[in-house]
Amino acid sequence: MPLDRPVILLHGWTMRGALFGDLCARLGEGARAPDLPGHGADRCGPASLEAAVDMLDAEVARAGPEALVVGWSMGAAVAWAWLGRRGGTGAAGLVTVDMSPRPVNCEGWELGLLGQTPERLRRNTEEIHSDWPAAAEKIATTMFADKAGAPGFSRAEALAQVLSNDPGRMAAYWDDMMAMDLREAARDVRIPWRVAHGARSRVYPAGTAEWLAEGGAARVTFEQSGHSPHLEEPEAFAEMIRSFDAELSGR
Repeated sequence: MPLDRPVILLHGWTMRGALFGDLCARLGEGARAPDLPGHGADRCGPASLEAAVDMLDAEVARAGPEALVVGWSMGAAVAWAWLGRRGGTGAAGLVTVDMSPRPVNCEGWELGLLGQTPERLRRNTEEIHSDWPAAAEKIATTMFADKAGAPGFSRAEALAQVLSNDPGRMAAYWDDMMAMDLREAARDVRIPWRVAHGARSRVYPAGTAEWLAEGGAARVTFEQSGHSPHLEEPEAFAEMIRSFDAELSGR
């Protein structure tokens, strides 16, 4: 059965829209996965969260206010920031996938990146700015529950994708994400919301999804997945989107 509304799929940092190709095929006509600025076909575009939010604004204007926005990792941050501009509304529904509204841990907030400390953040940031191949190895390794990768997208393919990006643009995005605090925007989401995450994520703790769902969103756990459930459990993820679409239509 075709979906009742357009779906806008926002990929994560260092990735590209084509990573949603299998999901788009499962969902059918109406699902669209653009490349965020600085990624994929827009590799030379401006590399900032603000530019990505502007892109989403244009995508929703094209699709209409009945669109369902799905944001994976950094794509979720783009969605929260966009909703924050609009008072928490502007689309029919939201799905976020394994992301924290504040990736940096601090006193009173331990729901950012797993195991992150100020010293580890300093080292990671230095590596991202000065040794992109080494950083890329770590990014590809932590994407999945299984180090070998996901069905249809191996760790080797993930590494090649990460390395295909311009290192300077990826470093600029990293700096934006490490500076952001979208907790208020996440708390102010006023549209139906599914908080998806992988039970075996090596990027964010399960407690992050719990915190995000406290305001009334529904938490959806993919038990066999890490940071990329749409790749690791593709049919289960597609079915979650289908059922949410039907719920939004009152079916």
